[in-house]
Amino acid sequence: MIKSYKDLLAWQRAMELVELVYTITRQFPREELFGLSTSLRRATVSLPSKIVAGHETGDPREYLRHLGSARATLSEVETQTEVSRRLGYINDEQQAEFAKLASDTGKIINGLMNSTERYAAAR
Repeated sequence: MIKSYKDLLAWQRAMELVELVYTITRQFPREELFGLSTSLRRATVSLPSKIVAGHETGDPREYLRHLGSARATLSEVETQTEVSRRLGYINDEQQAEFAKLASDTGKIINGLMNSTERYAAAR
């Protein structure tokens, strides 16, 4: 039973992504401090924030809108990590770890969207 947004698996996985991105971006070159590193961190932090914002509205349609935005942001973050890999800021192993966690997070968000759509339709 979901008592708090912290019980949501989507939020938990998104928080793991935040931790991983912060760990990875610590090794970025100094010249990326206000570039790709900042952009990647901000986008990743917005993932769990969007999930929470939607959940806390109590409105299934608003929740779906926020979840859709979170899913789009996840794609943005995946693209930014691929850019980071291509520029040599992260290695293939780090990219693979991120890709696995991002894929799992995306699947969970999709499942949450599907169940919320069913709930909204039944109301």
